[in-house]
Amino acid sequence: MIYVDADACPVKPEILKVAERHGLEVTFVANSGLRPSRDPMIHNVIVSNAFDAADNWIAERAGAGDVVVTADVPLAVRCVATGTFVSGPTGRVFDETNIGMASAMRDLGAHLRETGESKGYNAAFSPKDRSRFLETFDRLCRRAKSLAAEAGGQS
Repeated sequence: MIYVDADACPVKPEILKVAERHGLEVTFVANSGLRPSRDPMIHNVIVSNAFDAADNWIAERAGAGDVVVTADVPLAVRCVATGTFVSGPTGRVFDETNIGMASAMRDLGAHLRETGESKGYNAAFSPKDRSRFLETFDRLCRRAKSLAAEAGGQS
């Protein structure tokens, strides 16, 4: 299963393309409207506007062997802890080897913005980011399918 933190996610078409190729279900989770799909492999979940509602919904359901797409580092921390494969929309993989540093850097950035030391501008999403995401996401989907096949064979 693929879970997508869908509010402001710039790679939804790429997610659908790769998921279809791998035969994986996708659940888009957002606080506001999503484009409906007739595809039975695509699910849309609209959550309340409460703080972190989409993140909480995903974190409560995603687990080992699932894939999560999010730019939200605290959600990535929660998902990595359960063995979920996690990618940001720029193709950055979050895993046990880098999630601590990613979390620390996020906290430092927040502190610098609060103190006025940083304006907090993010780089524009580029075609290079999209390409890197496609490569990373495809790799994570293959790993998830492989893990599922191994678990299925251990009856």
